[in-house]
Amino acid sequence: MSNTLTSSPPSATINTNEQAGAVVQKTVFSILLAISFSHLLNDTMQSLIPSTYPLLKRSLSLNFSQLGLITFCFQLTASLLQPFVGLYTDKRPQPYSLAAGMCFTLAGLLLLSRAGSFPLVLVAVSLVGVGSSIFHPEASRLAYLASGGKRGLAQSIFQLGGNAGASLGPLLAARIVSPYGQSNIIWFGVFALIAIGVLLNTGRWYRRNLTMRRKKAVSIIYESDPGLSKGRVATSLSILLVLIFSKYFYMASMSSYYMFFLIDKFHVSDQHAQILLFIFLFAVAAGTMIGGPIGDRFGRKYVIWFSILGVAPFTLLLPYASLFFTAVLSVFIGLILASAFSAILVYAQELVPGKVGLIAGLFFGLAFGMGGIGAAVLGRLADRTGIQHVFHLCSFLPLLGLLTGFLPDTTPKSKKA
Repeated sequence: MSNTLTSSPPSATINTNEQAGAVVQKTVFSILLAISFSHLLNDTMQSLIPSTYPLLKRSLSLNFSQLGLITFCFQLTASLLQPFVGLYTDKRPQPYSLAAGMCFTLAGLLLLSRAGSFPLVLVAVSLVGVGSSIFHPEASRLAYLASGGKRGLAQSIFQLGGNAGASLGPLLAARIVSPYGQSNIIWFGVFALIAIGVLLNTGRWYRRNLTMRRKKAVSIIYESDPGLSKGRVATSLSILLVLIFSKYFYMASMSSYYMFFLIDKFHVSDQHAQILLFIFLFAVAAGTMIGGPIGDRFGRKYVIWFSILGVAPFTLLLPYASLFFTAVLSVFIGLILASAFSAILVYAQELVPGKVGLIAGLFFGLAFGMGGIGAAVLGRLADRTGIQHVFHLCSFLPLLGLLTGFLPDTTPKSKKA
């Protein structure tokens, strides 16, 4: 009698295991949409920081060097910490670290809304950066786990939220913060609270699937191993990092200085330039969904070819085009260039199976870093040579996409047989 009550039939155990496996063998869109929405909220709050620079400059009597130091502190904590966070969570996955990271962001926003001195502003933006460093590697791992094998699609959905948030932040700052003052930054804390609630829920799903994930870790790593030497993998990763450099340096020229280029060359109004910048950013958000699914279907190397090198004809034409065709070309540039990141990230994860967090942290960190460094370098160059000269030089950056030809095939060993 006691055996009947305390023991489960073998078939029940088998069915339970089968159900657990089925969860991660199919694409879990509810989880992907949840982390994409959280990414939107996270990047909305992040993009709030540079949007408040004019306000902080006036209220705290800051100079441009101090504003540059604010950017440096934010980018430093938001980029350099990510690979270390990813390396740690590869070994010790933390299901609730996403919600914990968002608490750092909340603390940073609350402090920023009340900061009455330059040092406090630096502490505030550093806290937001720490929150970003914790969020991106582990959220990328969660997308990987919920992908059901459609890793490119999963990363594209995740990235779509971030790109949408990056374009949304400045608009909300213009409506909520700029007209009413620094203290209204506190209202963005509501975004952090919503994100914490969403991420606690996804953390519970992540924790339920961790046990099964650990049991299958060895077989998954073997099956996805591309069978390359360590030297070939290191060379391939170096090429991918160069491609990230070319993409984000060019993106820095567009996101930071496109308006100034339009005003200088075509003498358009600020409002007209803002509309054209929004068109470009909207194209970037739309293009985010292209690279991942196409890479799943046809191969990521082809998407990288198309995304980096394929955009070169449009970037090379841009400095010589009329106003109308400049707007048209910017749409094609945004659509094509935005498709690169998801394909590059998943390709790199396939090169180094079992290190999803480390690779995500490295590439997200480099993307943040290149954006910050690119904006600073190109700004100084524009002061010396003129904004149009900067766009002429940057138009050649996508030609670095020729290096894609040296990337190996990453088809898993099990599929090559």
